[in-house]
This record gives sequence, structure tokens and C-alpha cells, in this order.
Amino acid sequence: MPTTDPIADMLTRVRNALMLRRAFVLVPSSKIKTSIAQILLEEGFIQGYEVTNEQPQPNLRLWLKYDEKRRPVLTGLQRVSKPGRRVYKGKQELPWVLSGLGIAIVSTPRGLMTDREARRQGVGGEVLCYIW
Repeated sequence: MPTTDPIADMLTRVRNALMLRRAFVLVPSSKIKTSIAQILLEEGFIQGYEVTNEQPQPNLRLWLKYDEKRRPVLTGLQRVSKPGRRVYKGKQELPWVLSGLGIAIVSTPRGLMTDREARRQGVGGEVLCYIW
């Protein structure tokens, strides 16, 4: 059965895999999920990702990152804008996640980016999720 909120499904799969200390997690692939994975990689929350060529649906494999004591680097994921309640913020209203320790992923007219990058470029948009 197709899910109504694929981004929330991705975040839940990652959260569950982190609790079970998995090395990687498989998620059905899409352009927006690949963009989220790229941001997670750039911010140092995951080790890497790849898109598999499976049929009928390609999968996105995220390699999760742990510290030397086997604790997850990624400690929290929270969906903000949902299909039933979209959350848009202007460049002045973009939230600080954990006083700058976490990130907010924002969908802007210039593509997906972190809250810091959106502030730097002077654009607002839909706040997809918080990650810390």
C-alpha cells in the first residue's frame, strides 16, 4: 500500500534502523529523498548513500553513522510540514534547531537546503523536517 507521506516514512525507517543499530537502511527512492540524503551526508549525519537499480522501484540505501561507542550520530528526526498541515516560513522566520546544533531541511524555490543555507541565500520555503 502506498504511503501518503513518503518523507515521514523515510524518517521513520531511519529512526527504527538507528534504534536497532543497523549498518544501513533501505528506502524507496525519489528525487526529494535523494536530496534529503545528500544534505544528511554533507552535514555529517550519515556515512553515505546509493541509489540501487532494482525493479520496479529503485531503492535508496543510507549507510548510517555511529561514534566509537556505537551510539548513533543522528539522535533525532522530526517531520514538520505534513500533507494535512503545510508549514511555510520566510527567510526571517526560519527556525533554529537546538540553538544551531541541529538543522531544518527547507524546500525553497532554489531546491532543498538547510536552514543556514536558506538564510545565507535569503530565501524561505516549506520546512520539511528537523534533524539533530
